[in-house]
Parts: sequence; structure tokens; C-alpha cells
Amino acid sequence: MKELVEIMAKALVEHPEDVVVTETEKEGETVIELKVAPSDMGKVIGKQGRIAKAIRSVVKAAASKEDKKVSVEIE
Repeated sequence: MKELVEIMAKALVEHPEDVVVTETEKEGETVIELKVAPSDMGKVIGKQGRIAKAIRSVVKAAASKEDKKVSVEIE
């Protein structure tokens, strides 16, 4: 899942070298934290959060195939 989020984020931003993705386990759920450069934050979130919702939807679909619970946090 971490690699999936990283690939999507790097495709969206102007500074792909600043993309940092971390994956942690919390209470049986995998939490993926995405950090980007402040200037790229708008590109990752999108208008009214549409791109962020799309990223979360793709990750949830991939996680459901593996019977896992995954959430994506954008910082």
C-alpha cells in the first residue's frame, strides 16, 4: 500500500523528492501518512478534497482485496 500511495503522490506533485510516505500499524489498522512540500499540498488535496478522496478510494479498494483495513492521512 505504501508504494501505491508514493507512486500516486509523486505523479501529482512538482517536487517528487519531497514526498515522504510512512506506514504504521495502529489497533489492527494500517495507517499511511503522506507528507509533501507545502507548495504541493494543494495538488495532493485538490479542489474540495477530490484528489485526496480519490487516493483514499484507490487505497481502500486495494486493501479490501487483501482483507486489510487501511487509512490515508495527508500532513
